[in-house]
Amino acid sequence: MNHGSIKIRNLDLRDGHQSYFATRMTDEQIERVLSLYLDAGYDGLEVWGGATLDSSMRFLNQDPWERLEKIAKITNSKTNLTALARGINLFGYNPYPDHVVYDFIKLAVESGITIMRVFDALNDLNNLKVTIKAIKESGGKADCAICYTTNPVYTFAKKWKYFIKKREFPKSVFDVDYFVQKAVELEKMGADIITIKDMAGLINPEMSFNLISALKKKIKLPVNLHSHCTPGYAVTSHAAAMIAGVDILDVVSFPFSGGPSHPAVEIIIEYAKKFNIDTGLNEAKLPEIRKVLSEIRTELSQFDEYKNNIVDFSGTFTDEQHSLMNESIKYIKKKKFQPALNCVHKFEASLGLPAPDEPVRLAQIPGGMYSNMLSQLKQMKISHLLQEVLKEVPRVRLDAGLVPLVTPTSQIVGTQAVQNVMLKNRGKEAYSSCSTQYINLVRGEYGQTPVPISSEFRLKITKSKEEKRFDTSKWKHAEAPDGLVKNKKDQMLLDLFPSVALSFFEKREKAKESA
Repeated sequence: MNHGSIKIRNLDLRDGHQSYFATRMTDEQIERVLSLYLDAGYDGLEVWGGATLDSSMRFLNQDPWERLEKIAKITNSKTNLTALARGINLFGYNPYPDHVVYDFIKLAVESGITIMRVFDALNDLNNLKVTIKAIKESGGKADCAICYTTNPVYTFAKKWKYFIKKREFPKSVFDVDYFVQKAVELEKMGADIITIKDMAGLINPEMSFNLISALKKKIKLPVNLHSHCTPGYAVTSHAAAMIAGVDILDVVSFPFSGGPSHPAVEIIIEYAKKFNIDTGLNEAKLPEIRKVLSEIRTELSQFDEYKNNIVDFSGTFTDEQHSLMNESIKYIKKKKFQPALNCVHKFEASLGLPAPDEPVRLAQIPGGMYSNMLSQLKQMKISHLLQEVLKEVPRVRLDAGLVPLVTPTSQIVGTQAVQNVMLKNRGKEAYSSCSTQYINLVRGEYGQTPVPISSEFRLKITKSKEEKRFDTSKWKHAEAPDGLVKNKKDQMLLDLFPSVALSFFEKREKAKESA
């Protein structure tokens, strides 16, 4: 049973609007709502990282460093400011030299970040060593995330092929022991927090309960659960995690909740009360946040694919909704997780939240990856091949070492699956054409995969059986015309996003000249 209290981290100002509105919240919109969070009692606000740096420059013509500095000034150390980065990849596809990682982390902490969440797409912990060290030496806390994923679901035909070829069928890899062992290693490496980062929302309530329970027995660090609502598990899995003793939960405010985003804080508070768990939150401050975020969501409606699900939450639950929550809790305590899920789905439907995305749940892939594949197929006018692509994804993923599906591996695997299906429908062999990123992944440039890639497959894809890590020894700073780069932060943006940053700097210069 839980120890009586949990901390709550709010994601509205980063992952919330990234999930729902393609990261389009402007500096002005953030500043309009930011101060309201300070008296609400959140342990932390996720405000930076992820897609915010790229999107700020590319779509909003705003400086991401200036955004962070403004946020830090307004919050004035009254709460933790958190950010997300991909280990030694930071925000790009390729690893950066150690000194670039150090410089970025140092600048981020100096600009106001107190907790830096870092992860590696392959769960290769070697790719986090430098980042953890840089965070600690810069005075920040290292929130080390383990990418949650599941074992692929294989068709009967796929299993039969293994049988007739007398090959051993792939064993299950992603069980409780896998994630616990990663956490134990990260604790030894200096992590301050361990996060189970469930980017696809695939952690079901049973796994949530079992994994959090196991982690609390094996490590002494605070454990955080981060999940998305797309397949319909997240609220029930958060409730199960509370019973198991989770220390921190990631949430968003009701107007930004559900669907591709995260559980609503209002729902999580209500569950916590029923468990007699203190969240430390001041509920009286939440209605004003909801009011402003509802206005902002309307302003961002052109990017909102779920605008039909916008609901004005009154701040209280009906008797029927309380009854459904209470019933789900009874089932969770008895470890009857499917009936608990059924109750929660009825509860969410009564609130007008988006229904579970069945295609995403069955495909066991992130919602963003699914929509990207749909878009690719639509552009090529071959949408009718979707089911073939979904069957191809487990094969492509397994061949590449059973990688977790998170940025950038989700895009890499999804694109190659589409390409293989197209090739086969043209009478060509799968993998007869591969993306550069897939070749790099199989070569070993992204790091060590969860299961070894066969030397024969590596030879087929890369023309060599030898594994080869990415070499940063010849890396050079990106260059821009004289006068465009004003300081270290500009140079960092240029190194991370060369073309986007250069375009942003040029627009900034023209704006100054015409002012």
